[in-house]
Amino acid sequence: VQLQASGGGLVQAGGSLRLSCAASGRTFSSFVKAWFRQTPGKEREFVANINYRGDVTVYADSVKGRFTISRDNAKNTLYLQMNSLKPEDTAFYYCAIKVTSGRDSDDSLYRYWGQGTLVTVSS
Repeated sequence: VQLQASGGGLVQAGGSLRLSCAASGRTFSSFVKAWFRQTPGKEREFVANINYRGDVTVYADSVKGRFTISRDNAKNTLYLQMNSLKPEDTAFYYCAIKVTSGRDSDDSLYRYWGQGTLVTVSS
């Protein structure tokens, strides 16, 4: 399976972006999918995940109320709508598939990582 993330870019603080992650090959439509982010020199950080039906979502406290994760299994695509962006949201954003049960924020439980898309928020 390959995951292709897109939608990153440069935006001013308070602005919005929508990230997409398209899956090819095996789609893992019945698996939890997630977004993580990482800045140079820091550990990868959990952002949000969503169950296979799309009716259960989990968010990091830092993005709760500003970001919305969603998925379209028919299109094999995962989304992350990011509103009210802050400079501290600047990072590479990665999509991933959770293949092992356990703590949502534990990145070792995820496989098939996308290549990352850069989000830069200017102040």
